[in-house]
Amino acid sequence: MNRRAFLQQAVGSVAASTLGFRAVAAESDGSLAAEIGITTGTFSKHLASAPNDGKLALLDLPRLMRDELDIRVIDLMTATVPSLTPDYLDRLRAAADRAGCVLTNLKMNQSGLDIASPDEPARRAALDEYKRTMTAAARLAVRWVRPLPGRAKGVDFTRLASSYRELIEHGARLGITLLIENIGWIKDDAGAIPAIVKEVGAGLRAQPDTGNWTDAARYDGLVKAFPLAASCDFKALKLEPDGSHPAYDLKRCFQIGWDAGFRGPWCLEHSHEDFQTLLRELKLLRDHLRDWIGTGGRR
Repeated sequence: MNRRAFLQQAVGSVAASTLGFRAVAAESDGSLAAEIGITTGTFSKHLASAPNDGKLALLDLPRLMRDELDIRVIDLMTATVPSLTPDYLDRLRAAADRAGCVLTNLKMNQSGLDIASPDEPARRAALDEYKRTMTAAARLAVRWVRPLPGRAKGVDFTRLASSYRELIEHGARLGITLLIENIGWIKDDAGAIPAIVKEVGAGLRAQPDTGNWTDAARYDGLVKAFPLAASCDFKALKLEPDGSHPAYDLKRCFQIGWDAGFRGPWCLEHSHEDFQTLLRELKLLRDHLRDWIGTGGRR
């Protein structure tokens, strides 16, 4: 595996007036310190393009987060965004602004795309689609996007890094930074995130997901990824009636991040078939995080 030295600095953000909207440069990580958020995948079972049969429209999510959950950070997923048209994106951004929420990230989960494909037309098609999505995402003033890191284990790191650099350059023109998450083939490779970040160089940050690891790789993977993190998916699986989480140690996951110097945002990802139960459990997880943040996890 041929490792490259870190690049000097990614190209700085440039004005995007030619795109017909105002690009917003990524804020410093400190602006989201101690913030708790939600990944919209949390509500995938309860979202619809318009409210119906008790389901929630994404445009109403910012108000619900403010009124019901008292949190403001929204991490988006393409599967939960019903349209990438300029009109819809402007409406979503306005809804977030009205509720005092901030749209931080768009996880680009389009199926079939592979930026590490050895087939050059397939790799080029993936890059072009991600660039189109990034340009659309800039209307939301997100600071990050997260493409998928190739589809197969054993990817060519040189090819993968080249693709990330091309997306980083496109993102720089939009004020957007690239994230890498432990998803797909990375789930059982605790060292993959730092290895890829080193190969790519400046402009790529981590978004560790506490749940997206195999049990064998989880804690070592978090130790290695959190020092590189800009955001975090604080994922909880099934909660027991007493609020415990038998799948893995959530507080240990938090402590690893905290000890690495990561301060937020901590974006909750959880699911439940019953909407009211989901809200209740999200509040429980929120309160745990607030307590741990307040004490540095040491209580």
